[in-house]
Amino acid sequence: MRLRHCGDRALLAELDDLGEVVAFYDALVASPPEGVVDIVPAARTLLVRFEPPATPRAIESALRSVRPTPGARGDAGEVRIPVVYDGADLKDVAALTGLAEREIVAAHTATPWTVAFCGFAPGFGYLTGGDPRLAVPRRAESRVRVPAGSVALAAGFSAVYPRESPGGWQLIGRTEAVVWDLDADPPALLRPGTRVRFTEAT
Repeated sequence: MRLRHCGDRALLAELDDLGEVVAFYDALVASPPEGVVDIVPAARTLLVRFEPPATPRAIESALRSVRPTPGARGDAGEVRIPVVYDGADLKDVAALTGLAEREIVAAHTATPWTVAFCGFAPGFGYLTGGDPRLAVPRRAESRVRVPAGSVALAAGFSAVYPRESPGGWQLIGRTEAVVWDLDADPPALLRPGTRVRFTEAT
């Protein structure tokens, strides 16, 4: 683990891979050092924000003493997201995976996913742990507009687009579930550690 100072009230931990990030994040959430007010995971980094009287030196020492346990995820709750599987890239995903379209739907709904981290846009959760057969690359060319609620795959992740935006993921369906709502508390439906069950909408 490499630690970098981000101003005088945050440290950025650089780790080797997403698995280390998830394990470290879970350990910190379970037992946060005194003074820590926010922990933000990403693909290979973890930002730890703190407030006085905690000092950078004290937080750095606390972080170096953490002993993560890979695979020991805490219970951050579970959400179910109904999906209409009629995405524009469903046929392309079938060609990339060698699965029939109905097999893609079955694979996407059969295995629970977990939010590893959030980014790209508010409420955009990077979901891991699904069926490994669904690991497909991003599209060769991004779209200018991806509709809100689009359900997608890319690079071993699944995601739900929280709002209309550009995007290069493979679109396999759509949902009416609201994953980002400023009037909700918290506004993000999908937060790190949350389990996600996709279901086929009828």
